[in-house]
Amino acid sequence: MKAFTPLDPLLHSQLRLAVISLLMSLESAEFTYIKEKTEATAGNLSVQLDKLSKAGYIEVTKSFKGKKPLTTCKITPKGLEAFEQYVKALKEYID
Repeated sequence: MKAFTPLDPLLHSQLRLAVISLLMSLESAEFTYIKEKTEATAGNLSVQLDKLSKAGYIEVTKSFKGKKPLTTCKITPKGLEAFEQYVKALKEYID
């Protein structure tokens, strides 16, 4: 029996995995949309987005929509690769 591939601890968090999964199918998403879809609190989501951003898995852009701040997120090629490797490793556990 071969050893299991370790799961990426950054993606093994439920909220971070949800964010990456959501961004996989979108060009980009606004903070409020991600918050609504993941049912996360603003504070917790901010912390998790910061972790994903620091790892290079997502790109966070801050701007303004009128006078309101707007935070937009999109997955990076590194994040896409990390997600694909995570899914591949999970499949090893299932098989």
